Amino acid sequence: MSKFDCNKVMPRYSAIAIIMTLVAVFVLGKTLYTMTAKHDYWSKVADRVKKDSVSVKPIRGNILSCDGQLMASSLPEFKLFVDFKAMRDAKKDSLWDVKVDSVCRGLNKIFPEKTAAAFKRDLNEGRKKQSRNWPIWNSRVDYNTYTEVKTLPIFKLPSYKSGFHVEEYNARKRSYGSLAGRTIGAMFGAKDTARFGLELSYDSILRGTNGIIHRRKVLNKFLDIMDTPPIDGADIVTTIDVGMQDLAERSLINELKLINGNVGVAIVMDVTTGDVKAIVNMEKCVDDQYREIHNHAVSDLLEPGSVFKTASIMVALDDGVVDTSYQVETGCGVWPMYGKEMKDHNWRGGGYGLLTLPKTLMMSSNIGVSRIIDDHYRNNPEKFVRGLYRTGIADNLQIPLVGSCPARIRMPRKNRHGEWVNWSRTALPWMSIGYESQVPPISTLTFYNAIANNGKMMRPRFVKQVIKNGEVIMDFPPEVMRESICKERTLHELQTILEHVVSQGLGKKAGSKSFKVAGKTGTAQMSKGTAGYKNGGTNYLLSFAGYFPADAPRYSCIVCIQKSGLPASGGGMSGVVFHDIAEGIMAQSLKLDVTDARDSTSVLVPDVKNGNILAADYVLSHLGISTNKAWGGSYTEGNPIWGCAEKKGGRSISLERKQMRSSRYVPDVTGMGARDAVYLLESRGVRVTVLGRGKVIKQSLEPGHFIKKGVRCQISLK
Repeated sequence: MSKFDCNKVMPRYSAIAIIMTLVAVFVLGKTLYTMTAKHDYWSKVADRVKKDSVSVKPIRGNILSCDGQLMASSLPEFKLFVDFKAMRDAKKDSLWDVKVDSVCRGLNKIFPEKTAAAFKRDLNEGRKKQSRNWPIWNSRVDYNTYTEVKTLPIFKLPSYKSGFHVEEYNARKRSYGSLAGRTIGAMFGAKDTARFGLELSYDSILRGTNGIIHRRKVLNKFLDIMDTPPIDGADIVTTIDVGMQDLAERSLINELKLINGNVGVAIVMDVTTGDVKAIVNMEKCVDDQYREIHNHAVSDLLEPGSVFKTASIMVALDDGVVDTSYQVETGCGVWPMYGKEMKDHNWRGGGYGLLTLPKTLMMSSNIGVSRIIDDHYRNNPEKFVRGLYRTGIADNLQIPLVGSCPARIRMPRKNRHGEWVNWSRTALPWMSIGYESQVPPISTLTFYNAIANNGKMMRPRFVKQVIKNGEVIMDFPPEVMRESICKERTLHELQTILEHVVSQGLGKKAGSKSFKVAGKTGTAQMSKGTAGYKNGGTNYLLSFAGYFPADAPRYSCIVCIQKSGLPASGGGMSGVVFHDIAEGIMAQSLKLDVTDARDSTSVLVPDVKNGNILAADYVLSHLGISTNKAWGGSYTEGNPIWGCAEKKGGRSISLERKQMRSSRYVPDVTGMGARDAVYLLESRGVRVTVLGRGKVIKQSLEPGHFIKKGVRCQISLK
């Protein structure tokens, strides 16, 4: 008979089934209620605990000097926040009440600019508002400061309990401070975007590629799960030489302070490659300090003045309208030019009179150059301007710096009636001496660099390579813009004239006694636009452009100084800076032979004392000095061998062995050093007293004296 009683069991199963059905209906209803009526609420909750497609910034690449020194790099900076909502959720409010004073005192020690009471008021305000991102300090802080704050009470707890959290930024720091600051560039700190300089020009390479993560809250902890890792930026290797840059800045600032200059520019370029080794842009600020505010070297469109005369004479020589024997009359230093007076710098002293073509450049004669050009091109000024374009001085150099501009040299134009529309009779004479045109310093230097480079014009190069993880991923080789800017004969004639400008002409202060220098001075009045040149006082642009050493050019350099009022001299002011830069650069690369250090007082063969000649032989042989000896022995293994030394001719010393007296008698220690003398005497039982230093000149016990127990000998050294 079965023990299963259907009448008793089935009601129980039915009850269980009904209960489970009711539970299922309740769960389903609750689910529908949550999905509909509570949808907005739970969506907000989900947004708090998860976040998708969070952008992760990569590490910005470094900017390096030509030899790999760090010039600009990224360091982490942090903004500090408190999440008071998380603190309440973690039920740490009571702990905050107890520790808030300690926290504020600690913050005051870290940030003394703000009192502990001010910190407390500020933090209590954030707590009252239950802010999730209440700033502890309004500015970014470095890693060390962040770790100090992290050690304070409450803040040292996990972030989901303390509410303390940070936002990390990549801050840009320059290792050499303001050195080449305008060229290297800078960043907008709050936006992490480049402002100017190479930072901006190569931003896409330096920046890298952002990554993507999604954020989830698991067990009260936020986890960042990487979807796409960020790709860090690459490094760029510039052509800047830190030593040359520092030298150029110091030399230029010293002269600016001395003459009270307004703006100073100095550029140093490698002749064969066009590498910009140094570029300085100093401007006087309201506090009378000089800083880099604008990149004047590539953006200043100013009338260059007399440094432009070299291009004018190059065109005339290249076209064959004159040669180096050509003569021009400059009179007494004042010459009428179509209703205006052209003056030489020494017009008050009576002028230069009759000059040869080389002398017009050597003495920087405005009349001489303008008359040469006007006499041969007045009927065809387009030919002269086309000749200037042929020299490359007006080429667009495509400088990778924001604000750079190519030179502006006006081409004469006529209307359909044959009348000049942008030209006057005075335009050609004044253009030939550096007016009526605007040329930035970098373009002028590129022209002179081409002269130094035997006519080959190189594009100025600021960046050599792009590297990542030690590998070169992009290379920027030197680029030739023009194979030749003029005929070979013209080039050689101008090279000689420019060398004479420094050795015999107005550029003497730019020269050096140690090597040859070639270049050209320039002193130009600066236009004030519609106000003219002299309204409110005269401003001058003082220049010197050249290269060194003139017989084997390695570097070209231009120095431009803007100043107000007299005295003003391109050779006497800019030329001095050029001189300091050139001599400093050549001194840095100077390699001397040690033999050059010899003089009449040099000791080439050491003085050897009497004593242990075995030790003397060991030292001399390692110094490469020949020792003439008629005995053998090893210093590292043998006993002392006593004797004396005698210098021979050249690098040779004769070491002679001498027999010592019996150990019962006092030896002769004169001529020995203290070490050998004391050893030799005390090894025979003589007590020694030493006076002076040097070598023994006197001993109190005569050589051959019989030694008694306890006897004492005093030796005098000198």
